[in-house]
Amino acid sequence: MSYKVAITDYGTPDLSIETEILASIGVTPQGAQCKTVEDVIAHTADADAVIVGFAPIKAEAIAAMKKAKVIVRYGIGYDNVDVAAAKAAKIPVCNVPDYCLDEVADTTLGFILGTTRQIVRNAEIIRQGLWKSAVTAAEFHCLRNMTIGLIGYGRIGRAVAKRLAAFGCTLVVYDPMLPPGSPAADGATVIGLDELLAKSDLVTLHCPSLPTTKGMINRANLAKMKRGAILINTSRGDLTITEDVVDALKSGQLSSIGFDVTNPEPLPADSPLRGFPQAVINAHLASVSPQAQRRLRSTAAELAIAAIQGKPLKNVVNGV
Repeated sequence: MSYKVAITDYGTPDLSIETEILASIGVTPQGAQCKTVEDVIAHTADADAVIVGFAPIKAEAIAAMKKAKVIVRYGIGYDNVDVAAAKAAKIPVCNVPDYCLDEVADTTLGFILGTTRQIVRNAEIIRQGLWKSAVTAAEFHCLRNMTIGLIGYGRIGRAVAKRLAAFGCTLVVYDPMLPPGSPAADGATVIGLDELLAKSDLVTLHCPSLPTTKGMINRANLAKMKRGAILINTSRGDLTITEDVVDALKSGQLSSIGFDVTNPEPLPADSPLRGFPQAVINAHLASVSPQAQRRLRSTAAELAIAAIQGKPLKNVVNGV
């Protein structure tokens, strides 16, 4: 019996890793670069398993899936998949939550050091042929003297806290799953969101994109932060309201940002965020390493095989 594994979109040069794994059940994955719901429907309606990157997996696309035994999201977040519609259709949705923990935690630390020690801005001034500091002494910070606030304390948040603990900074955490005062690892103290915003010299985001978190870094919450605070985001771009972040940078309410993700993505060429020298921005690259990419792609293919073979699935996010 032959099976179809449809890959809606991918950012790698080829599908060699997926092909290698799926060959064990005699399947060659069928890849595409779907941009619209219509593209997704045409490519996945007859698929036995669907692997998705950033393509829109809306309710109408799920309704058209007549054979799908699983939808696997390449990555940790799955906000482009209508998980409720998949649950109603009894199709499990799986993610790959642990493929890049160290990579994202390392990148977060890089942003923190880059913005507190002014590494990027001073490297730029050297490229211009100058030999001086790009900023005043007051704009350099020592982590030992800072309070770092982590919003979200899952796998990546804890990995970041573990790294920061070695620097001797004060760590405070907000996570709706952890009541204030509950124990946290690595010397962190669990407090409420408003208290975290008010106390932190630097806030770093480690939460998923959910109805309760989208737009949480908005004008009102930015105003609760210390003047001159630093904001780091290696989670999801839509946690922030870009216009409000721009205004906070203009006013000095934020002194610096380090963003691996933006709202929207890609960041438009004319976005005001591109014009701030104190804004360190990457093109959603925190998860990248050869090892992480292999773990991600092989796990996605293995989940497709497990579903086709009727085996128990790990990392199911919609309760099916």
